[in-house]
Amino acid sequence: MSLLRAVVLPGLGAIAIFGAAGRVMRLVGGDDPREDRVVRALQGAFGHRPAEGDVAAMADPVDPTGPREPIDRFTGPLSWYSGVPQTIANGAIWCAATWLSTRDRRSAVAPAAALALETACFVASAALAGRPRPERVWRPERPHATSSFPSGHTAAAFALHGTLADLLDRHGAPGARLLGPLLRYGVPAAIAFSRVYRGQHHISDIVAGAILGRWSAAVVRRELLAP
Repeated sequence: MSLLRAVVLPGLGAIAIFGAAGRVMRLVGGDDPREDRVVRALQGAFGHRPAEGDVAAMADPVDPTGPREPIDRFTGPLSWYSGVPQTIANGAIWCAATWLSTRDRRSAVAPAAALALETACFVASAALAGRPRPERVWRPERPHATSSFPSGHTAAAFALHGTLADLLDRHGAPGARLLGPLLRYGVPAAIAFSRVYRGQHHISDIVAGAILGRWSAAVVRRELLAP
């Protein structure tokens, strides 16, 4: 009963809220909302233009063997790091590392619990939202087939790294006051920016993803990591 009240019912509520929000965003802004103009302007300022032809694929028109501009070099590894296989591996590694360093079962499962909650809510709400990916943007990587809203990569980044920051606080790790904000906000925000800059998401998608990820981390902190 406590699991139902603490996790399942709030999770269903989050799914309904994010699903409805995605529908509203598409209804109000259409499939090419004004927010995308900011992204196209930023991409254009660094020499990126969408490829002609297949709007869904949007291959990089720039010669991949040529020099890459600074933001492209910065966001490329971040986009890779936040990929699904890498995030799963990252969560598993941190679960194992936490167990080996603390021998605390609740702490050890916290990274996986945060990702599991975030993923369940993301998959369900994305299916309800059904928002297309941005159009007429530079996109060097092919997007996933899921809805653009909310951003799953952003949500996972905020959920996982926020939980890692909470673990540092719980166990009084050295440097927690310095590393905590970097993990909780710095790394996930950089990943969120990479998803927008590389044409994978609308700006509102990453905002929703950040909210979902922070909420998932907060639930895990309350249920598993509270004193």
